[in-house]
Amino acid sequence: MLVTGADGFVGRHLVRHLVRSGDEVAAGCRPGGAKVDWTGGAARGARVEVLPLEITDDASIQEVLGWGPHAVVHLAGMASVRQARANPSEAWLINAVGTVRLTAAAGVLRESGRLDPLVLLVSSGEVYGAGAGRAGARREDDPLLPVSTYAASKVGAEAAGLESWRRTGLRVVIARPFPHTGWGQSADYVVPAFAARLKAARASGAASVATGNLSPVRDLLDVRDVAAAYRLLLERGVPGEAYNIARGEGLSLGEIYRRLAALVGTSADPVADPALVRPVDIPHLVGDSTKLRRATGWAPAITLEQTLQELVDAEAD
Repeated sequence: MLVTGADGFVGRHLVRHLVRSGDEVAAGCRPGGAKVDWTGGAARGARVEVLPLEITDDASIQEVLGWGPHAVVHLAGMASVRQARANPSEAWLINAVGTVRLTAAAGVLRESGRLDPLVLLVSSGEVYGAGAGRAGARREDDPLLPVSTYAASKVGAEAAGLESWRRTGLRVVIARPFPHTGWGQSADYVVPAFAARLKAARASGAASVATGNLSPVRDLLDVRDVAAAYRLLLERGVPGEAYNIARGEGLSLGEIYRRLAALVGTSADPVADPALVRPVDIPHLVGDSTKLRRATGWAPAITLEQTLQELVDAEAD
């Protein structure tokens, strides 16, 4: 199978998971990126074929599809909310138009009878926005009400994938993962950012740590559980359907900060920094993954405590 964006944070974990599951994998990566060891811990003889991929280039997409994948996990995209806000046209070009290019090319191959891949289109739980006034966990039939450029571009990507499914019969399944973290995630994201700042505070003896708004509630998963859900959806997901990937439990960012501080071993207080506050923050974003669990039997295998401890350990000096 083909994984686009394989050299990104989630892509690296997913490819390792697929290889360990015995799958033959092609890793679609932007040319010139850092070399990645995807087969660490896998069975002897496991290998990953690396294919250069520019998701904004039709010829590049056609070339990687020429590898003949029976399934595609589409991860390539601009994943940072902050980066998308700073570069909205680029976010739409990569996330939405890139998906148009990929699904259009795969749809042509299907119509010609040369290839019939299942495409797992990775979206985001952020597409639900703040909800439509209904309290509780988001369900797949809730309205999509994005409040960020990133989330809006993901709604566009979903629309593109489903249009191709209706028009060509291309088997498109949508995954909507809620926030996830783990070792290897950039400090551009909130949980590893907390860990890095807390460690710096402990080392310097600082009494405070700069943070953004700590009141939002988030449903936080380990990236490896998300990778396992993607693998199961490739086997059991129904084309044309969307599936939430979520723990179903919410914690405030303040509580996550406190847990990390305890693990790091510092009592540094969080202090709000206006530069770190998002213009529009979803107050409560928790997902209902009943549909995924019923379809695949998936359940999170890694506790949040384990994830946070491993993240702190990975950031150790």
